[in-house]
Amino acid sequence: MPPGLEILWYVLAALLIVAGFAGTVVPALPGVPLVFAGMLLAAWVDGFTHVGTVTLVILGVLALLATLLDFIAGMLGAKRVGASRRALVGAAIGTVVGMFFGIPGLLLGPFLGALIGELGAGGSVSRATSVGVGAWLGFIVGTVVKLGVSFAMLGIFVLALLFG
Repeated sequence: MPPGLEILWYVLAALLIVAGFAGTVVPALPGVPLVFAGMLLAAWVDGFTHVGTVTLVILGVLALLATLLDFIAGMLGAKRVGASRRALVGAAIGTVVGMFFGIPGLLLGPFLGALIGELGAGGSVSRATSVGVGAWLGFIVGTVVKLGVSFAMLGIFVLALLFG
C-alpha cells in the first residue's frame, strides 16, 4: 500500500474512534461499534501485525457486551419502577428527540418521554415521575457503561499496538 494511502486509512480509523466516543454520549451514533470499527480498520492497515485475532475478538466481545448492556440498562431502569410498555416506548422516543436539543435534550428526553408515555397509559403523575426518573437513570448507567468499555477497549488496543 502506498504510504500516503496508509496515512489516509489511519486518519479514517482515528475519526471512527473519535466519532465512536462521541456516540457513547449521543444516542444517534452507534458509539461502541464505531470505536471497534476504527480499531479494526487500524489493525487491517497495519496488516494485523500488532493487533491480532485474539485482541480483535476481545475488543469485539467488549463492543457487543457494551451495546447489549446499554439496551438492558435503559429497560431495567424503567422496568424496575414498573413502567408500562408506553413508558418504555416513550423513553426511547424521548431519547431520539432529545438529541436534537443538545445536552439538555439528551438529559431530559428519556425522562420526559417515559413520563408522557406513562401518563398516556393512565398512570398517575407520581407514578409517571417515578418511571421517568427510572428511565433517566437507566440512560445514565448505560452511557457510563459504554464510555467505560470504550476507554477499556482503547487501552487494550494501545497496549496491543505497543507490545503486540
